[in-house]
Amino acid sequence: MKALLQRVSRASVEVEGHTVGAIGSGLLVLVGIEPADDEAACSRMLKRLLEYRVFADGEQRMNLSLQDVGGGLLLVSQFTLAADTRSGRRPSFSSAAPPAQGERLFNHLVGLARDLHPEVQTGRFGADMQVSLVNDGPVTFLLSI
Repeated sequence: MKALLQRVSRASVEVEGHTVGAIGSGLLVLVGIEPADDEAACSRMLKRLLEYRVFADGEQRMNLSLQDVGGGLLLVSQFTLAADTRSGRRPSFSSAAPPAQGERLFNHLVGLARDLHPEVQTGRFGADMQVSLVNDGPVTFLLSI
């Protein structure tokens, strides 16, 4: 599982012209599910996302987590993160989980997040989404499990 997290001052997702998820200050996380991923990987990734220290403390050092600051969490499935780009001029998606597995695990991740964090929004799995964000910093990290 891969997660591209971006610290944002705001972010939103639109599907067919309608906003389906939006947050203010917090994390926008693009999630790529791979074939070997399972529910345990979802739990490990969520723990990292909630506890990863990317927010500034009083001394302007990245010492605070999403849980510490109480920011929003916007989760967006993005199978292209799991692409194999090591060779050629076109990505291969054979390293991405099949759609049914990806949807099941993404929904599991969202459910866990909603149980543990007060503000969780999502995109729509498999939809053509338009993602807007203001990257704060910019601060962007790629996490892998």
